[in-house]
Amino acid sequence: MTATDSAVRVVPLSRNRDYNVLWTSRLVSELGSELALIGFPLLILATTRSAVEIGLVATVMAVALLAGSIPAGYLADRFDRKIVMVVCEVLRAVAMGSVALALYFDAYSLPHILVVAAIDGLLVSVFGPAEDAALPSVVAPDQLSQAVARNTARPYIANLAGPVLSGVLFTIDHMLPFALNAVMLVVSTIALLTLRLPKGKAPALEDDEGEPVGLRWVWQHRPIRTTLVWVALVQLVFSALVVIVLAVSGEDQVGPGEIGLMMACFGAGGLIGAAVAARLHAALPASVIIIGFSWLAAALILVMAFTPGGILLGAVLGLIAFFMPVTVTTVMTYQMSVTADELRGRLSGLVGLFAGLAGAIGPIAGGALAGAGDGKTGLLACAAVAAVIAVGATLSPTLRRFPAPTTRQRSS
Repeated sequence: MTATDSAVRVVPLSRNRDYNVLWTSRLVSELGSELALIGFPLLILATTRSAVEIGLVATVMAVALLAGSIPAGYLADRFDRKIVMVVCEVLRAVAMGSVALALYFDAYSLPHILVVAAIDGLLVSVFGPAEDAALPSVVAPDQLSQAVARNTARPYIANLAGPVLSGVLFTIDHMLPFALNAVMLVVSTIALLTLRLPKGKAPALEDDEGEPVGLRWVWQHRPIRTTLVWVALVQLVFSALVVIVLAVSGEDQVGPGEIGLMMACFGAGGLIGAAVAARLHAALPASVIIIGFSWLAAALILVMAFTPGGILLGAVLGLIAFFMPVTVTTVMTYQMSVTADELRGRLSGLVGLFAGLAGAIGPIAGGALAGAGDGKTGLLACAAVAAVIAVGATLSPTLRRFPAPTTRQRSS
């Protein structure tokens, strides 16, 4: 336990103002990302109707997210994390405000949209590690898993609310999703200015023997390295799975409304799972959670291959989503607990890089599987890959004996 950790006053998370500031600001940031993610394609469809332009904007955002992952970790470890987060929100607000202003004056420009998409993606990738690294500084060590579990609810809230809100606002006026995004980011900035973060230890550049620390230490830590690979593989499967599920729905001629309900099942399952994740994490051994989820996911994806498209398929997808938050909580709690404060930003950056690469490759793989045959074949292939991951997790000595985060392992 560090001096920073011991100085944290133990209060319920609901009354911990600094934790709530962090939680809310990250939720606003993620909602803003969803508004932009849906708003940009809607804008292009309303102006040029170019699928190439839609793909180009999405690619620019994805590349910017990946490109910023590793530098973002260094920024979070070497500079004041509060300042890093504030600067990110301010610049994002300016960028999104410029889109709203351009649309107000009827001055749509693809180069402008591409620049804003790149700026937004880059700043989102920088904001995340700073917030992740700051979390253990504002909660007591024995509350970390509870805080991480609550944090897992944010993406599901953003995924449920963001697209609907963006679509409704865009219908009223094309500029509104971007204007609201800018306003929300200003509100997030004001909240972050009230955040109280203890001063962390100066970042260590070398150990006692003169060897550099940071990404090398993170990668050489076997449980962290193993979970990084495991998370990336799971992310790859689920990114592909969503595309295949949509393909199956198209084959079964499921209507747009029912497809929306299917994806809502995924979000609802994740939200419910996040509500009980802390209790499940406390009740079950980490190895049981990680390996058990691997096998459960493989089995449920196999069930999906024989489930008709529509609400039933969405219900099975939601059941998978229910178990995801406790798995994320287990992995992230361990990683944060054993990583020294001055290295947590680089840890988060590396996690973001692995997950981002998997998230970029997964949809392409899913599309290829769905295009090579029917949707059922794609789901069977996805289940087979998930089963291979489950076998690997079961055979892994590290995951079978996954340690509890009882002591903090320093980089020295």
